[in-house]
Amino acid sequence: MSDSTHVVPNSDRGGWDIKQSGSSRSSGHFDTKQDAVDRAREISRNQETELVVHNKDGKISVKDSHGNDPFPPKG
Repeated sequence: MSDSTHVVPNSDRGGWDIKQSGSSRSSGHFDTKQDAVDRAREISRNQETELVVHNKDGKISVKDSHGNDPFPPKG
């Protein structure tokens, strides 16, 4: 099982890819960042992994854990 699900810019094709940590293969390609984030959040929830969203420059913009947090936030 992967530890995290990443939304990363695709420099070859443009748009955004979803990648699992430790895998070079994309789990999905999307034209918009929001579409990629929405799908990655579903995957992350199903697999109970951390969602990591990157900006165009590759820096991390958002981290959201869907794992077994001891104190999950309400909402």
